[in-house]
Amino acid sequence: MDFYLKSSFGRFHEQFGSGPGLGPGSGTCLMKVEGISPPFIKSLYRGAAALYRTDPWKRLRPRHLFGLRVGKDSEWSSKKQPFPCVQFIGGDGGDLAMYMFRSENDAQKAVKPRETVRIPNVEIFRVTYEQEYLMFPLHKRMIKSLSLEVSGTERFAVFDVVHCTSDGELQFRNPLLEELRFVYAVMRAMALVHPVLEEVKEAAPRWSQLMCFDPFIETVDVQWPPEMAKTNDLVAVTVSHPPGQVYEEKTVSSAGSTPAKYVEPPREDNFNDVEVYPNGGLRQCAMCEREFHGEQSICCSKCCAVVYCGSNCQKQHWKDSHKQVCGLYRAMMEREEELSMKIFLFPCSVDLPCKWLESLGIHQKGMWRRKCGCYSNCPFGLLPVKAGLWDSWGGLDDEDYPRDSPFPNHVRDGISSPILLSGWSEYYNFRSLPFSSPVADILSHPLTVYYIVTTLSIGSKNLLLKGKEVIVHYLGPEGELDWMPAFTEVGHLLNGFGNIQIVMVGPEIPTNLSGTTSGIGSRVRVNLVRGVYQEEATYLPSPHVVIALNCGLDSYTTWGGALDLIKSTGVPAFFTDQSEISCANAKQVLRAAGHHITHPVTPNPFRSPVRNHGPSSNLPSYSNGFLLGVNT
Repeated sequence: MDFYLKSSFGRFHEQFGSGPGLGPGSGTCLMKVEGISPPFIKSLYRGAAALYRTDPWKRLRPRHLFGLRVGKDSEWSSKKQPFPCVQFIGGDGGDLAMYMFRSENDAQKAVKPRETVRIPNVEIFRVTYEQEYLMFPLHKRMIKSLSLEVSGTERFAVFDVVHCTSDGELQFRNPLLEELRFVYAVMRAMALVHPVLEEVKEAAPRWSQLMCFDPFIETVDVQWPPEMAKTNDLVAVTVSHPPGQVYEEKTVSSAGSTPAKYVEPPREDNFNDVEVYPNGGLRQCAMCEREFHGEQSICCSKCCAVVYCGSNCQKQHWKDSHKQVCGLYRAMMEREEELSMKIFLFPCSVDLPCKWLESLGIHQKGMWRRKCGCYSNCPFGLLPVKAGLWDSWGGLDDEDYPRDSPFPNHVRDGISSPILLSGWSEYYNFRSLPFSSPVADILSHPLTVYYIVTTLSIGSKNLLLKGKEVIVHYLGPEGELDWMPAFTEVGHLLNGFGNIQIVMVGPEIPTNLSGTTSGIGSRVRVNLVRGVYQEEATYLPSPHVVIALNCGLDSYTTWGGALDLIKSTGVPAFFTDQSEISCANAKQVLRAAGHHITHPVTPNPFRSPVRNHGPSSNLPSYSNGFLLGVNT
């Protein structure tokens, strides 16, 4: 009897809706929308399916509101954003849906702790995912005749606009063509952005299951399908949480958008609480560029990010430029705790590299010679090498570095496959390495390459799963030319699946090494090519992905031609840089070259755990600290 009641109750909920939403989708049908075409409808359903696959309901609840901005206000008929606020319904059970509101105020009125309620004279655009067998016959015929993409196993999206009347009744209408175009861009953007939300565990009450997230703002570029495009093929979509976050690229032109929460710059020109930076290394004044010892330095008392030689330079810099970016820098400094990797037991802050290496007993040894300036006169790739992995790792104890051997008996879900890693903790456990081992500082390069190829680049991952070869164009190698023994780990992680050919191209490759090929294990091959990428690419095998680590896009003029080539070929390209401000500058360079950021700036799980100190900045900086991508 209990089973029968439970089954009947479940079927009732499926048919009539349940949970915190406004019930199942209405009988509206996209075929009745004026001016719509079958390709337009197909694109909408592809966008809905793409969003469904990212499963936003796993973490998001109705109280999590997001602000939206698709293109410019002038691009919409009403001269404003049609639905600038969105929430996700169904994470606690019931109908799975995305609700969009005319304003943040409407959303705040309708959203209660566990449900969305009916508010008179509020209009909501809904994308509801419904079981096919429960849909109206008109919907079923449309799905069958157009072969629309399914979401999950047996759900299809239903698009409608619901209006709550003054007496609490619901009235439904078909969406307008323009509204559907807006929703398409939102679905594509949310699929990219919501997975990078950073949870703040200590912010939520212990008794609450509701996740709390860091304030967040990010802009991604969404490509319009041909049937939706107007003047441009792409549109910039800005997503913020909570709604109302400030985002003005013209105000903070050097910053762009970053994962950091944005804090308004201080309004008071008050310099009373100037902090002294007690660092003994050489620093450089951000204003006059004079070098001096760290113990003589002061830093901005508001953000603590910028270093000066004295109060006069600090005050002048505040007036000239720092006032506009101080709030952003303070937000980046607040991420220092989050970015630090506390699992490691060796010193993870480097002011003087030689002293840091000496403290670990690896100074001027093996691959570590590229971690300080002692061998700067020796060309990259030409450091004298002794035989043996022990010497390459600087004489570390045998248990402190990865052995040149496969991972034993690694099987996931009963099937052997490439080892997919989520971060350093998982890798160190797989390799049985102690967290006192500093090898992550060098392994950051090969493991970032592996992470991109097996996790971020879906095309490359699929090729490897089929046992095929992936070709990587690796741009601008320098110190890693002397770290080839570390790249053998990529082959072991493949776990017997597929091959990777890494073509390293750059002007720092020595002439006598150009044109050589090294077999790094049985499944990884490295080709070295000296020259500028755009001039050499014609002679190289076509890549599946392009990678540039610690790229410094804003520091080298030669990037222009390479970025033009990447744009013309449309090959997925991923870049890393050391700090958020460097990535923000990289975004400016990419946009100026006509690129659109399709993988937002995110912390790299395989960044080096060792924090570097810039000469005039205290901003958190790590080798391969942050990732972003284009054409992904």
